[in-house]
Amino acid sequence: MYNINSPHAEEFICHDEILDTLEYAQANSNNRELVRSLIEKARACKGLSHREAAVLLECDDKDLLEEIYSLAREIKQKFYGNRIVMFAPLYLSNYCVNSCVYCPYHVKNKTIARKKLSQDDIRKEVIALQDMGHKRLAIEAGEDPIHNPIEYILESIRTIYSIKHKNGAIRRVNVNIAATTVENYRLLKDAGIGTYILFQETYHKENYEKLHPRGPKSNYAYHTEAMDRAMQGGIDDVGIGVLFGLNTYKYDFVGLLMHAEHLEAAFGVGPHTISVPRICSADDINAADFENAISDEIFQKLVAVIRISVPYTGMIVSTRESQRSREKVLELGVSQLSGGSRTSVGGYVKQEIPEENSAQFDVSDTRSLDEVVNWLLRLGYIPSFCTACYREGRTGDRFMSLVKTGQIANCCAPNALMTLQEYLEDYASPETRALGVDMIRTQMEQIPNPAIRRRALENLERITKGERDFRF
Repeated sequence: MYNINSPHAEEFICHDEILDTLEYAQANSNNRELVRSLIEKARACKGLSHREAAVLLECDDKDLLEEIYSLAREIKQKFYGNRIVMFAPLYLSNYCVNSCVYCPYHVKNKTIARKKLSQDDIRKEVIALQDMGHKRLAIEAGEDPIHNPIEYILESIRTIYSIKHKNGAIRRVNVNIAATTVENYRLLKDAGIGTYILFQETYHKENYEKLHPRGPKSNYAYHTEAMDRAMQGGIDDVGIGVLFGLNTYKYDFVGLLMHAEHLEAAFGVGPHTISVPRICSADDINAADFENAISDEIFQKLVAVIRISVPYTGMIVSTRESQRSREKVLELGVSQLSGGSRTSVGGYVKQEIPEENSAQFDVSDTRSLDEVVNWLLRLGYIPSFCTACYREGRTGDRFMSLVKTGQIANCCAPNALMTLQEYLEDYASPETRALGVDMIRTQMEQIPNPAIRRRALENLERITKGERDFRF
């Protein structure tokens, strides 16, 4: 058996254990008694092991699948209610020294327009994002020690936090940059970041090395152990994920859950978020070239089983997915959504003369933030722009303890409604505002604690009078 407490990548992501797990799952795919027992175990909302989860993923029985989907919906509702956290990516630079075969940033790509935002460019991009209504960003940059050193990332974070435009303010910056050192993670923590996000891409070491033939990212162990170093550097909210389609989805699914188990065992807290991107075309990358690309049906199944297996972890889906696809997975487990996203460097500021493409991937959902908010409201969701937990110190094990006891809803429900009210007052179209007002009125009546409901109503009244940033 592998050592779950080991900091060494090939021990906590054990190839032989994954193969044994997949063999076990396949052998039990028609074992209705076992599958039903696992569904009942998961109903307690304590999660499942990677081996147990693999059995559910292997199951193709229609009746049992519907039970799995139904349970995923129940767990999603229990922990996250109808709240959907909104964010946007901000691409700082697409300079990169790596040779990842699935990413148009790869160093040999001569057709992509290489760009890097100056601090003045960042100010313009952030103001454009603030004018949409965004409060939470995820900054992205290629790996390049010359163009994108840690000093540039830290300066960019300071710039983003410094910008106040009208009623706009970016309250939380999450960071998605290449694996780095413990010392650099300490610097990011000191800069006030929210979640550090890094996708493994694939947990299959041999395929990983083929997909990353050159550059610092080619070091499988250094990349896979990045979250351990981030935790050691004081960042207690980390976000993991794979790029489904690079390798067989079942293998990477098991690896993903093993990584979550390792973080829980080693640091007492698992990942804050799990992202589930799929391979996507862009510039000189054609998704059709990847034989392991997954269907919408498999994608939905993955989301449902992940939600059952790690009920306390937020799940993110980006604008890689279409409106139709996003609608399906929202009910099955997704709790965070990007809106009005641009994946090109400088993409939020309108240009009189369109520039050459600098995007990392093609966007499938091209709607504006207001259109996405309107759509969510019509579906019965509460678009939330809340960042209160970060600013109140509810991170890492403190956040997880509130989630596991069910107490987090006392914070999330009123904060979601207050930040939605801010959005409606400052940015929403008349139609979206009318929908949102109705939603807030209905949801306020459902807050069970009278003291919390009274305080939330008082803060909503202050927001309508021009005050901002109230939070529980």
